[in-house]
Amino acid sequence: MNINPIYLIIFTVIIAIACVLLGSSISNFVRIKKLKTLTDEANKELEKVKSRGQEAIRNSKQEAQKIRAQAEQKTRDRRSELQRSERRIAKKEEQINKRLATLEKRDKKTAQIETKIEAIKAEITVVKKDEFLALEKVAEMTIGEAKERLLQELDQEISIEASRRVRESEQAIQSESKEVAFKIMAQSMQRYASEVVSELTTSTVKLPSEEMKGRLIGKEGRNIRALENATGVNLIVDETPEAVTVSGFDPIRREIARMTVSRLIQDGRIQPSRIEELVEKSKEELEEITQKAGEEACYEAKVEGLHPEIIKMIGRLKFRYSYGQNVLQHSIETAHIASAMAAEMGIKQDIIKRGAFLHDIGKALTHEVDGPHAKIGADLLSRYKVNPRIVRAVADHHGEEGWRSIEAFVVAAADAISGARPGARRESAQAYIKRIETLEQIAGEFDGVEKAYAIQAGREMRIMVKPDQIDDIKAMRMARDMTKKIQESLEYPGQIKVVIIRETRAIEYAK
Repeated sequence: MNINPIYLIIFTVIIAIACVLLGSSISNFVRIKKLKTLTDEANKELEKVKSRGQEAIRNSKQEAQKIRAQAEQKTRDRRSELQRSERRIAKKEEQINKRLATLEKRDKKTAQIETKIEAIKAEITVVKKDEFLALEKVAEMTIGEAKERLLQELDQEISIEASRRVRESEQAIQSESKEVAFKIMAQSMQRYASEVVSELTTSTVKLPSEEMKGRLIGKEGRNIRALENATGVNLIVDETPEAVTVSGFDPIRREIARMTVSRLIQDGRIQPSRIEELVEKSKEELEEITQKAGEEACYEAKVEGLHPEIIKMIGRLKFRYSYGQNVLQHSIETAHIASAMAAEMGIKQDIIKRGAFLHDIGKALTHEVDGPHAKIGADLLSRYKVNPRIVRAVADHHGEEGWRSIEAFVVAAADAISGARPGARRESAQAYIKRIETLEQIAGEFDGVEKAYAIQAGREMRIMVKPDQIDDIKAMRMARDMTKKIQESLEYPGQIKVVIIRETRAIEYAK
């Protein structure tokens, strides 16, 4: 049996469509069944959630009831406590009212008593006035006169007692401290030995011949003007044979001028351009000299680790003198003495030695910066971050800002020892005579002074007083006042001893 292929194809297509529809129906059935199953499970879960929510609500209600019950209980307790407090306050108010009533009664009684007291005081005042009048008649002296006399007697007694106690205190302090101080200073000075001053602060340049003076002056004075303008000093050409003098306050400039003149004499070419060239060369050489001098001084004083600029400033002190004493050598000597004193006193030596070595560094700048050299030196050291204790010792070594540290006190003592030791300093004859005259003049300004003599090269004053005007107490007071005035009026190395002599002579003749 032959089948038409078209029918076969149609049949196959129909079967395929039927299979597809059947598969889709089965798939939908499975999906519907799964959806129903999921819906049932969701319903079950929803029921569980509802049951849990209801249970939670019941628990919340129970908890809320408990909290409400507790709050009501606390409220009742608080209310009862407030009631008790109100009762206590009412009792206290009642007690206070009772006390106020009692105090009012007492105030009335006090007012009455005060009235009586005022009446009694008035009576006493009248009685005292009558008594004073009677006493004035008996004593033949008014109350003001009696008070003034009494105050004078008390003032005299207090003055005598105060002077006696001051004297006793001074004697006690001196007896205890003088021995220790002398021992420390003596041992410190014995441990350091220095040469006596032999150099003079002269700036004289010798000339090979008198003809050189004219060449230094130059035509119409142009050479000497060029030299003075370049160095800032005065060149004095006088009648001194074969010598010229360099005059100037700044020792550095004076040394530069001296070196320049010496080189001009050796060179022979003396003209303004050559002078300026040699001045610059002298400045450079002087920088090297001061640097080397500062390094040598640090080595001799055993002070290390200083800033190069500080070392250079120290070296400039080589050309600075004070009363004939070289300031650089004085700084080295002061460092050694201060170190020895610190060792004797049992305190740290390094800070004190450095402070003593640098205490006069401000003198290297005193011609360039205004102010006392102690402050100038302290400012310079602060600029280079030096230890504040060293800066304080330098700033205070003359007591200008008060003795704020033990280092400053030791440095000041070492400075005084170095300047006051025999042979350390000298002064001109004119200054010496003027100082002696000023000392005797100061002593003569005090009342009761009969004679005054300055002895021991001006280091001691002997004052003879009139015994009928000056007693022992006034003599001690005069010595103290006189030393204070000398300190305020004069500048001098070391110290000046003031001795007041009161002598009473009784003379009779046997006939």
